[in-house]
Amino acid sequence: MNFISWNIDSLNAAIEHKSPRGLLTYETLSKIAAAQPDFLSIQETKLPQTGLSNKQDESLEALFPGYLRFVRTSNPPAKKGYAGVMILAKKAPISYDKPRLDVPDTMDDEGRVITLEYADFYLLTVYTPNSGDGLKRLELRGQWDDQFRDYLDGLSERKPVIFSGDLNVAHTEIDLKNPSTNHESAGFTDQERTKFGQLLDSGFIDSWRFQHPDQAQYSWWSQRNRAAKANNAGWRIDYYVVSDSLKDKIKKTGMLDTGTRADHAPIFLKMDF
Repeated sequence: MNFISWNIDSLNAAIEHKSPRGLLTYETLSKIAAAQPDFLSIQETKLPQTGLSNKQDESLEALFPGYLRFVRTSNPPAKKGYAGVMILAKKAPISYDKPRLDVPDTMDDEGRVITLEYADFYLLTVYTPNSGDGLKRLELRGQWDDQFRDYLDGLSERKPVIFSGDLNVAHTEIDLKNPSTNHESAGFTDQERTKFGQLLDSGFIDSWRFQHPDQAQYSWWSQRNRAAKANNAGWRIDYYVVSDSLKDKIKKTGMLDTGTRADHAPIFLKMDF
């Protein structure tokens, strides 16, 4: 069973592909479509409250014919066209949920989690809130981490869990190129790293690190620093995390090459069910 996950940074930019960056994004989406994964999880769709437009729906159907599309958007009082997640699935789930985690501020309304239930597992995609410039949202982010972990623990009592997404945290120093100069930057604070460690300790496996215990490889490069991608000065902040009971089913993990396109690269997981 093949899974792919990607922070696309605007689904519409990919569908329209009118700018050079939009064209690169569309090319990557087309490569994913050619791979025909069983599931494609997308974060930061930036769709309006109304969801997919007719053109977007038709374009996704052309790329991924027959896939079911599950969409969650940002709704008031959260900002319009913000965050947003989606799962494309070949197989219909037993159930579909847009859970509210009882998290602070507008986080529950920003379109950050989708849960699909299948016979052997729950599948989630998540877009974890960024702590922001000046760590202005760090305290709230900590509450999100605790509530999301509690939600996962509840699901795990019923069946194993597979979740993926932009988790906005580099767990250890090997997960970013320049740990010393980024200590206490958003995504590499002691709090965020500790919270992710607590999640793993509650019965989960970072699938890529499980297969590659000593390898440095990244899934995100800053767009603000034009030399970041060329110099491979990246971070690994995108993850497939699975219940510990599924670790022996992990066959292959990795990142997909996006060429010169900075920002996030898609990640993949292959499992033997």
